[in-house]
Amino acid sequence: MIRIQINSEDRQIPEGTSMAQLIRMLDLGDRRIAVEVNEELVPRSTFEGHLLTDKDRVEIIQAIGGG
Repeated sequence: MIRIQINSEDRQIPEGTSMAQLIRMLDLGDRRIAVEVNEELVPRSTFEGHLLTDKDRVEIIQAIGGG
């Protein structure tokens, strides 16, 4: 297990977890979101290959439609 922060909340996840797996764990797969890891934007196209590591700081922001 590794420790990460998700929106300032400490969490433990299995070692080798990808961003795509984390998004599925959090049940956010069908939502419009933006993700930063350690203050760097992670494009959705790289979620499968982006492996999270110990002490990563993840910020997930949900897009809200408006008009």
